[in-house]
Amino acid sequence: MKDFKIYLIAASLLLTIYVVIQFNKPVPVNWAPTLSYADKIPFGTFILYNRLKDLFPGAEVTGTTGSLYNVFSKPLPPGNYIIIARQLKVSKIDFEQLVKYVQAGNHVFMSGFNWDGFLKQQLKIETGLDGDTDKVHLNFTNPRLNKPRGYIFTNDISRQYFSKFDTAKATVISKNGAGEATFLSYKFGNGTLLLCATPEIFSNYSLLTPQGAEYAALALSYLPPKQHVFWDLYQNHDVLNDQSPVGLFLDNPSLQWAYYLSLFTLFIYIVFEVKRRQRVIPVIEPLKNATIDFVGVVGKVYYEKRDNANIAGKKIRYLLNHLREKYQLKTNKPDDEFIENLIHKTGTDPALARELVSCINYLTQKTKVTDRELIVLNQLIEKFYSQS
Repeated sequence: MKDFKIYLIAASLLLTIYVVIQFNKPVPVNWAPTLSYADKIPFGTFILYNRLKDLFPGAEVTGTTGSLYNVFSKPLPPGNYIIIARQLKVSKIDFEQLVKYVQAGNHVFMSGFNWDGFLKQQLKIETGLDGDTDKVHLNFTNPRLNKPRGYIFTNDISRQYFSKFDTAKATVISKNGAGEATFLSYKFGNGTLLLCATPEIFSNYSLLTPQGAEYAALALSYLPPKQHVFWDLYQNHDVLNDQSPVGLFLDNPSLQWAYYLSLFTLFIYIVFEVKRRQRVIPVIEPLKNATIDFVGVVGKVYYEKRDNANIAGKKIRYLLNHLREKYQLKTNKPDDEFIENLIHKTGTDPALARELVSCINYLTQKTKVTDRELIVLNQLIEKFYSQS
């Protein structure tokens, strides 16, 4: 009995030590590029959002929670409008209201990873990634802001650039070391629209370095002093208020009346059908889909191993197999002839096809693949599937 008490005390002591160690061990750093104004993780924008008054002294900073159409179609004070988001999807009506706001003498700054929708089509912009995965340096084209050695950034935060844009309408403000544009300016009436291809430059990770803080401050200095600065919370999905389907209907007068008419019709139907009786239908539980659980387990295994090269290789092999089986394409040599056949048989956008094949050729030669490169490959493949 005495020996049992000793074992019990020792086990309790070890368990207490284990709990204390687990409780006090450091939390792993979250490197997800959320670009959220509320996130203090490396790739959040908490610092920039809370230092806007330092960049625009005396200005009132306001967060907007609606789409561009809903924000600009209502009376909005003159000022600077800032959008930093992972995906920038601007519809035609959004773009029209945005241009009206800019033409009135206001200024809009936009930065994101993915550019989609009417804005991309109207301004004819495409993005690409610089091949230098170690470090990329940026510099302003303005001689007064130009730095002799440029602004050097690491950790892949400045690799993206504008591979295509309308040179007749856009003014290049900043370029990377290869001479590719990363910051553009468009003139509309009395205001300007600024587009930046490197949103992570404005993240917490970048602003905590002298290079990043200086570059971000100079980039935002293209926005003139205004009494009002608006920070868009909708494009980056930082708020859920405007995502309600009912809210969308009530914001549009035509849809509002259609919504009320539908409710009235439903009410009439219920009144006339209230006497109808029906036998209770038993609930049959659907068969459990074990495939989803299996995929989840496999996904967790790959995520824990962090073998991005293996995942990229499997995605590429699956895509090439799909091209062989569905389009009878020869995939042993992804060269220019293969790209032309791919465009002809799948009807894919030529720029997307070339960028996808280039990314495949680039990653198949690498033994290590970064998270960013894997994400870019996945986005290109998904976009290809949607177009073909």
